[in-house]
Amino acid sequence: MVLLSGGLDSATCLAIAVEQGFQPYALTVRYGQRHEAEIAAATYLAKVGRAHGRSVGHDIIDIDLAQFGGSALTGDADVPKGRSDVDIQTGIPVTYVPARNTIFLSLALARAETLEARDIFIGVNAMDYSGYPDCRPEFIEAFGRLANLATKVGVEAPERGEAGITIHAPLIGMTKSAIVERGHQLDVDFARTVSCYDPVSGAGGKDVLHCGRCDACSLRKKGFKEAELPDPTPYSK
Repeated sequence: MVLLSGGLDSATCLAIAVEQGFQPYALTVRYGQRHEAEIAAATYLAKVGRAHGRSVGHDIIDIDLAQFGGSALTGDADVPKGRSDVDIQTGIPVTYVPARNTIFLSLALARAETLEARDIFIGVNAMDYSGYPDCRPEFIEAFGRLANLATKVGVEAPERGEAGITIHAPLIGMTKSAIVERGHQLDVDFARTVSCYDPVSGAGGKDVLHCGRCDACSLRKKGFKEAELPDPTPYSK
């Protein structure tokens, strides 16, 4: 199982899973975010993966975290723009969605059991990121323990001498530039990924443009610049 948001990190995570010999089943969550751009990106990436034999399926699950509020990504609050690197790394921003990765991993865990899959990949990162608490190694380790306490396979597999559920977070200790370099090595189509928290439509309402100024865009730009690779991202002018 690979949690596929349609962003740069999750696309690279999917490519890493393939490189490691897995046949990934992708899972995307429409959770009440204000735009559909990342869902479209995830759908495209999963479709290309299936066409080239690099993935075996893709589910899009609908839940409504917007009804709880508490985040600029699901409500009416303004998305912060133009923040410095220091500001981005300090505190927990209003773009944090309460318990999002806990919910996403729980959904992936449930789907994995129905598919008899025991490996779950998530593209969280604890280096160049926006300070979200559910992107830290401590969280991933804790969820891995929970997964093996709360599932049938987690209980029965050890009794048979087999491995239970494993949570993979291959990007967690990487800088954004290292992620860009890794994805580039694996031929990830970064131009078709969407990281932006507040994307806009291009001319005539077609295409999706990154705003270029939110935290996600700033980190994305930084990653390509420090990796010394051309940035194929379509930004709004």
